[in-house]
Amino acid sequence: MKDSVIRHLRRLIIVLCILSFTWIMGCEASPSTDPAPVNHDAADASSDSKNEPEDEAAGLPPEPYTVEGTLIAVGDIMVHYPQLTAAYSVTTATYSFDETFTEVAPILKRGDWVIGNLETTLAGPRYPYTGYPQFNSPDELADALVNAGFNILGTANNHAFDRREDGVLRTLEQLRARNIVAVGTHASPEERDQIQIVSKNGIDMALLAYTYGTNGIPLPEDKPYLVNLIDEEQMKRDIERARELHADVVTVLLHYGNEYDRKPSAYQKELAEKLIRCGADIILGSHTHVVQPYEWMETTDASGQTRKGLVIYSMGNFISNQGPEHNLPLYTDVGVIFEIQILKHYPEERIEIAAVESIPTWVHKYRGASKRHYRILPLEEVLTEQDDKWLTEQDYALMASYLNEMNHHLQSMIVPVQGD
Repeated sequence: MKDSVIRHLRRLIIVLCILSFTWIMGCEASPSTDPAPVNHDAADASSDSKNEPEDEAAGLPPEPYTVEGTLIAVGDIMVHYPQLTAAYSVTTATYSFDETFTEVAPILKRGDWVIGNLETTLAGPRYPYTGYPQFNSPDELADALVNAGFNILGTANNHAFDRREDGVLRTLEQLRARNIVAVGTHASPEERDQIQIVSKNGIDMALLAYTYGTNGIPLPEDKPYLVNLIDEEQMKRDIERARELHADVVTVLLHYGNEYDRKPSAYQKELAEKLIRCGADIILGSHTHVVQPYEWMETTDASGQTRKGLVIYSMGNFISNQGPEHNLPLYTDVGVIFEIQILKHYPEERIEIAAVESIPTWVHKYRGASKRHYRILPLEEVLTEQDDKWLTEQDYALMASYLNEMNHHLQSMIVPVQGD
């Protein structure tokens, strides 16, 4: 009996010892309520070293690759009085310009930078809505431009000051409220001194814009910053600053040339060459109201290095009420959409303007059941389909003639075309 009790006591002592040991070890292994911080930087560094590309780890040059972006540009966006009446709804007492851009919107939306020349003001209802000679358009025009795909508008042109300072400032306000980048007019000296850089797909594009004048309406002496005028020394400084900011591409919008001249003047060529020499890469011209050819220009900069740039002398009217039916010269109802492919090659970060496509357009004006309508039509696409109920046989014949002539005319400074 005594031995049995002793054995039970021994077993109990052993069990108690085991339980005590387990409890003590469990307490030491349990995490505290305030754990020590983890060094995430060290963890990330360790992870990065494990994932380091084999060629870099071995000291080999990185594998080359390329990113790309598309610049799409059009010419003058104008709203004459008949367009105002066409856009107005008596029923709702509102304006809508959307139908004007319906046929070209799919093309515009292919772009990363989508640019047009806004040759009107958005001065608001405190002024009458008017066309030529002093433009003021409803804010709904800006809505239609956003819906069509525009994200950048040149605002330096001869109609920029039609409604004076109020017009400049309110136009900027309305565009910025819709996330449209306005180039060429400014609300302050500080804005004037900033270089607009719009980055897409890892490509930084600097945008500058200038006009030959403001239709004789002088800018205030104390506020020359409101509208950028063509000033070669200032333009040179702006381009140099864009380069100092490491812009990959410098695009300059120029409002210049002789109205209705289908060939660029000597002055247009001379100014374009100066800007390419200073560091510009792309010149987008407007003002002549007719399309002028484009060319690749090669020149030499101040250091003796060869520079090459793309010069589009004039993109003509994108939308307006102008045309031969109003006793204006031929081709004032024809425009062009330029689609420019820009490549950035790594690791050297070399920029290449790889391809340029020109898409001629025509403003189709017709009367529906109750009012006039305006549509911008891409000529080749519409001619290929030939299923538009609003187009007549005469319209198709005119469009075919325009397309053939424009295709030759646009490239006449690149490849000489007989009879152009």
